[in-house]
Amino acid sequence: MRDRSSILPLDVRSVVFHGDGRRLVDGVSFRLPAGGLTVLLGPNGAGKSLTLRLCHGLLTPSEGQIAWAPGADGGTRRHAMVFQKPIMLRRSVEANVLHALAAAGVAGPERRERCRTALERFGLADRADQAARLLSGGEQQRLAIARAWALRPELLFLDEPTSQLDPAATRQIETLLTGLVAEGITVMMSTHDLGQARRLASRVLFLHRGRLVEDACATDFFAAPATSEARAFLAGDLIW
Repeated sequence: MRDRSSILPLDVRSVVFHGDGRRLVDGVSFRLPAGGLTVLLGPNGAGKSLTLRLCHGLLTPSEGQIAWAPGADGGTRRHAMVFQKPIMLRRSVEANVLHALAAAGVAGPERRERCRTALERFGLADRADQAARLLSGGEQQRLAIARAWALRPELLFLDEPTSQLDPAATRQIETLLTGLVAEGITVMMSTHDLGQARRLASRVLFLHRGRLVEDACATDFFAAPATSEARAFLAGDLIW
């Protein structure tokens, strides 16, 4: 039975988002249950990043509704987001995590313990006193994920988290994400990297021109896509 306090499933119902005089997200509907790693897949401009921001609450739908599980505590935020280019405060690695915890209202002693655990969990304990903005790209992304993880989210959104990283750093992030899912954190991420989607996804939401044109388990999607748009994308023929 689902924990009554859980924020999941998340229901996205006929969501529209207007921008530049057109529908950038056009009638998107899906349900996100607890568990697994859902990938938002599609060409550039398909609406992947906008959909994540709408789900996280950074943007308000022009039409439609985004609803957390019935009975979920709307005042308790248990979802976090990591961006393509993580925002690093002009502080140390440790101070970046402590600031996020303080902003979330975590008390001093627990704040220190959560910070220490997060830095150890993500291989950054030896960088605690270093300026966060001097970390490599891969280390900054690990810090961003560590900072989000310290907040104990039930759901983690990631917007193309490895698009600016080299292959080694990308593999590190992918391993971390697999570990988070194994811990019971639900993950939803955008990517245009087909190889990454094949490696990580349990479910694929395929977007094209702001519309959700396919929603399938990852195995079925890659083996036999049901739509012409998805088939063209997998073949490398769909640009826009």
